[in-house]
Amino acid sequence: MATLVVPPIPPSPRDDAMQLYRAFKGFGCDTSAVINILAHRDATQRAYIQQEYRTTYAEELSKRLISELSGKLETAVLLWMPDPAGRDAEIIRKSLIVDKNLEAATEVLCSRAPSQLQYLKQLYHSKFGVYLEHEIESNTSGDLQKILLAYVSTPRLEGPEVNREIAEKDAKVLYRAGEKKLGTDEKTFIQIFSERSGAHLVAVSAYYHDMYGHSLKKAVKNETSGNFGHALRTIIQCAHNPAKYFAKVLYKAMKGLGTNDTTLIRVIVTRTEIDMKYIKAEYAKKYKKTLNDAVHSETSGNYRAFLLALLGPNN
Repeated sequence: MATLVVPPIPPSPRDDAMQLYRAFKGFGCDTSAVINILAHRDATQRAYIQQEYRTTYAEELSKRLISELSGKLETAVLLWMPDPAGRDAEIIRKSLIVDKNLEAATEVLCSRAPSQLQYLKQLYHSKFGVYLEHEIESNTSGDLQKILLAYVSTPRLEGPEVNREIAEKDAKVLYRAGEKKLGTDEKTFIQIFSERSGAHLVAVSAYYHDMYGHSLKKAVKNETSGNFGHALRTIIQCAHNPAKYFAKVLYKAMKGLGTNDTTLIRVIVTRTEIDMKYIKAEYAKKYKKTLNDAVHSETSGNYRAFLLALLGPNN
């Protein structure tokens, strides 16, 4: 469930483009006007606005936004403009190639459904002229590389159907590959986590808990570490409850001294049109504070205004 608040009768994309052009014109930029338009338009509307802007003013809206905005607000608005798959492609490329920080790429790849990954791969290739698999191969290594490659290239079911016998067997196999032996047989974890559907992994986790007294997530935490562990935990947690997973990612980004704005922007922007309503509910339940209040206290100015506009009502 999205939280995006779109006007009941939105202006035409042409009107929006004109209003934006006006906001940019003259001395300084009317940033509030820009936020008021862009933070209240869905992916399709944003695409039309960009088209209209290009046609009317012979300039890319994104280029104009780069020259008019700055800092975290600029980062957030630019990430908001594309459609979800285009945005995922940009996040992954930046994570793998520019930042060399594999956390963001791991989180995005391991939290998306098989159909989303299919489309993402096509889009990645047409956008950057290189295959996503090649990009992963050249910029990661070891078990992380193996799980990411397996996860993006293995077709998985998306439905709720589960074969109980296989799920029970998987639980035993994972126990033998991990907690029962000295060291961990990563290959087995990679195989099961990349080949099984989300619903199936939830069933495996339930059997695991029944047989061994604690969750599969906990076993993964004990048996694996680093980005590889992060990948497996993302897969299992998003199979169970993606909203709870992202609520925790947001909490960790804001906890303690300083804020990890990159993570804050990435999660709010990528989940606003997907399941932000549920993330807000999970956040309030777990941390006894609304997500809006947390974001309000960690951010300021137009950057804060933009994120709060995406989050919608404070409930």
